[in-house]
Amino acid sequence: MTEVGYAERDGAVLVPLKVVPGASRSRVVGVLGDRVKVAVASPPEQGAANDEVCRVLAALLGVKPSAVRVTAGHGSPRKTVSVVGVTLSQVRTALEGPRR
Repeated sequence: MTEVGYAERDGAVLVPLKVVPGASRSRVVGVLGDRVKVAVASPPEQGAANDEVCRVLAALLGVKPSAVRVTAGHGSPRKTVSVVGVTLSQVRTALEGPRR
């Protein structure tokens, strides 16, 4: 099994994502290869899906949406987000834990 390629840099945890816009509901689906798969209901237009990704992850990680930002892949389904105010362990537990 491939591990998710998290990294820590400048006090933030970098999270590699595979984002699927236009889903029926927004949620973290699970791990897909070396990335965390996130489905969002927002369309991939004018940054709406990126904003929704930040909101979904912030709610799951217990941080403000402003603590999560897309740092790479703005126009691509393969993105990297930066999260401040959490540890790598907290991110791993929240994003790789059992899904409902």
